[in-house]
Amino acid sequence: MAAFPLPHRTVRLVAALAVALTLLPVPGAIAREPGTRDQPGASDSRPDAAKPFRLNLAQRSDYVAQANFVQCVGASVQMMLNIIEPGADRTRRTQRELQELARSWSGTRPDGRVRQGAGVSGWAAALRISRAGAYRVVGADTLDGAMRIAATAIREYGKPVGLLVWQGRHAWVMSGFEATGDPVDGSFRVTRAYILDPLYPHGSREWGRSPKPGTAIPVSQVGEQFVRRRSLVSGSPWNRLPGMARLAGKYVLVVPAGPIRPGID
Repeated sequence: MAAFPLPHRTVRLVAALAVALTLLPVPGAIAREPGTRDQPGASDSRPDAAKPFRLNLAQRSDYVAQANFVQCVGASVQMMLNIIEPGADRTRRTQRELQELARSWSGTRPDGRVRQGAGVSGWAAALRISRAGAYRVVGADTLDGAMRIAATAIREYGKPVGLLVWQGRHAWVMSGFEATGDPVDGSFRVTRAYILDPLYPHGSREWGRSPKPGTAIPVSQVGEQFVRRRSLVSGSPWNRLPGMARLAGKYVLVVPAGPIRPGID
């Protein structure tokens, strides 16, 4: 499938209210009028049949590679801002500033050493401070559940989602998805995800190759690298950091947040 099969970007939603970076309940069904998006593919003509749905928020110019091997969060924040606000900024200077911002809100390492990378809480904070609107950190018990969270958030708020991959060691951006139905209707299953990996084309010897930016890949392929964060029984000292115990053993996402609309649990 060709990368970035997109029409012109649509107008984004107004920035959402700021919320605390805590593990919150997952949104349920959504009741809102859809905006202008990628058109669904061919489907059953019966009125009551679920219609395949596709949505990708990104354009080719939104993608940015990380400038070094520690700035995956800075690059991911940069890409997410590019998607949310027209006028892509792909400079290394901006990426470094975003990395430093995220790192400053990530807390200390469990061993007391100076951080080089940034944590998931700093990732969400950097987005909010950079006027991307409110973002929250959430965890899911299953891969399919995580994909439903991501797709619902993308559909509801018209903003990308962050995925914590490699058991918490790397960052991806999910800019869109393909599903068996529109998340607005409540009943759907995500079949593919549009992934932006700032490490492309390097990938990892342990975790595999980076997906080509803007390509929709099967959920099973997403799950090869987007895996559960280290569990409590693993004894990882990272789980002792504030707020991290609740995310242990979860699929961790950074999702847009905002006012609760009618129909959202």
